[in-house]
Amino acid sequence: MSWQVWFVYGLVTTAILLFFSGRTRLDLTAALVIIALAASGILTPAEAVSGFGNPVVLLIAGLFVVSEGLARTGVAAAIGVRIAGIGKRSEQRLLLLLMPVVAALSAVMSSTGVVALFVPVVLTLAREAGLAPARLLMPLATAALIGGMLTLIGTPPNLVVNRALIDAGFEGFAFFDFTWIGGCILLLAMAFMLTIGKRLLPRGTSTVAEGRRRSLHDMAEQFGIADQLRRLHIQPGSPLLGKTVSEAALRRKHGLTVIALQRGRWLSSLNPVLANTRLQANDIVIVVARPEVIDAQVTALQLTDLGFPHGLQRRFSESFGVAETLVVPGSPLIGKSLAQADFRARQRINVLAMRRADQPLDLDYEDTRLQSGDLLLIAGAWTELEQLAGPRPDMVLLEMPTEASNRTWHANQAPWAIVITLLMLLAMATQATSNLVAVMVAAFMMVVTRCVEMNEAYRSMNWQSLVLIAGMLPLADALAKTGGANLIVNELTGLFAGHGFQVVLVGLFLLTSVLSQFISNTATTVLIAPIALSLALDLDYPPQAFMMTVAIAASTAFATPVASPVNILVLAPGQYRFVDFVKVGIPLQVLALATTVLLIPLLFPLTQ
Repeated sequence: MSWQVWFVYGLVTTAILLFFSGRTRLDLTAALVIIALAASGILTPAEAVSGFGNPVVLLIAGLFVVSEGLARTGVAAAIGVRIAGIGKRSEQRLLLLLMPVVAALSAVMSSTGVVALFVPVVLTLAREAGLAPARLLMPLATAALIGGMLTLIGTPPNLVVNRALIDAGFEGFAFFDFTWIGGCILLLAMAFMLTIGKRLLPRGTSTVAEGRRRSLHDMAEQFGIADQLRRLHIQPGSPLLGKTVSEAALRRKHGLTVIALQRGRWLSSLNPVLANTRLQANDIVIVVARPEVIDAQVTALQLTDLGFPHGLQRRFSESFGVAETLVVPGSPLIGKSLAQADFRARQRINVLAMRRADQPLDLDYEDTRLQSGDLLLIAGAWTELEQLAGPRPDMVLLEMPTEASNRTWHANQAPWAIVITLLMLLAMATQATSNLVAVMVAAFMMVVTRCVEMNEAYRSMNWQSLVLIAGMLPLADALAKTGGANLIVNELTGLFAGHGFQVVLVGLFLLTSVLSQFISNTATTVLIAPIALSLALDLDYPPQAFMMTVAIAASTAFATPVASPVNILVLAPGQYRFVDFVKVGIPLQVLALATTVLLIPLLFPLTQ
């Protein structure tokens, strides 16, 4: 073998190890691949960055905007409300409604985005039914993953294998070609969850009394900061006078988290506190701090503790409040300290408390590093907190208390969002135009009709996923260009020669499924798809059969909490353990394997 083949094999191995370790961001690994391929001369610079212009990347980017439109107009949330009304307090009825609805949405939206939208909905459903969230959240994640198997645009692996077929000169998949297998897997998964699965899911406990949504006080109590809200009057001789909030370093040096400022006699004069807000005599700052810290700082900083009577707290909560958020997988916040994250400057909110592994943490704003799955209790004006709703790349808004004002930004545009989405699906299903054109037009119309503002459209992009795909596609090209892919195919051909069609499908499914439990399903598909295509040609089997098997197997990321961002999103709210995913996930993988191996020969018979 030439050094180029060894180099590409080494690069593939390095990328897989970095994906598996979780210590390096997925997009950073993809960027490393691009640089290595270009620097080595195996690919030209233009070839190394060609992934960014690949139709798959552009199509997925457009789908992010369409998903954001459905979220911002309240369409998805309205569906959740309907489920709550019909499902009432029956666990079985809720599962029967929740799983197909979530799967259907995931068939046209990002599965991660759908789960981000539905986690707070499911928490509310569980609370009203008196159920532990764990009883509903794993079925939610399962349905979202299976939803990706229902349509061509359901998940990136489907688009990757479709593009590989087209580029090789074969007919691609139609919009609903995946539906037969995905639909059967969904029905089997629902039956499993309603029978065996419900015995395997953890029982858990409901966090609050049955049928009662958590109040602001409930949330503060759970995070260990109840009764820490105070009004502090700044006296004329205070050393804080003339300093900005940043210069005063009230949180870092004095342990006082300032969430609002009252300048004037009435609470109507309350304002959010920014880093450059300059403190004046007779200002009243609303802070959160432990009683002993308050006692010490009142003297040191010449402040007067005015307390916070219940009546004033109620009026305060009309404008300001708290919310619970979850740091999502791949968030740019991961690895940063709270000081570096600088929520106050970036989003006009403050972090009051944190829970990790279901335990409150003592916050050190310089040293506490954020991790995926951390729960944050944040405070700010309701208008600022509401801006965190919907799919985001950094965190998910899990819950707002009963005191919150429920508003939707673009509710009047909901009919537009529905019509645009339906027309997009119709164009793709009838093949009236290319999938890329249908999605790009839909994304454009979402912006033109004000379902999504341009800044919201940019924020909706999961740049890590886009860079990951754009970086891994050239690696597959390098395997083909150096002959490395042919060597792997020759070995697999020798291994499977003489075995039946379905035996080869089982082997291909298991290889893809096992890899997708530990590394990105998109990266897995990009690596396996060209090998599967060549293997099908060598064995004289239908290439569409092998490619669909790879795509379905890549979406069976059920068995580990790190297998998919979808699983990580439900891990902390559901208080799951690693073994919970194993117990429920492996039987689901077996069902998916059996369904795929039985149906693929019917959909793509050898005689064609």
